[in-house]
Amino acid sequence: MEDLEKKIIKAIDYVRPSLQNDGGDIEYVKTEGNKVFVKLQGACAGCMYSALTLKNGVERMLKVNVDENIEVVDLTFQDA
Repeated sequence: MEDLEKKIIKAIDYVRPSLQNDGGDIEYVKTEGNKVFVKLQGACAGCMYSALTLKNGVERMLKVNVDENIEVVDLTFQDA
């Protein structure tokens, strides 16, 4: 596993408890370039705030702690 991928997973694991407290979760799928692909699960999947959670929560955490050029891509309702 690449160093960048390890940092991404560590940052996602940091925000995971917040999602789990609301009955949801997040699954890291893959990284391609500066795009991080994830799937929301449980209560987070389909929640009207899911886009806000991904951009202002997960993506922000990754930009601050991993790389400012990271973009989170939601694959919740797609096959990866």
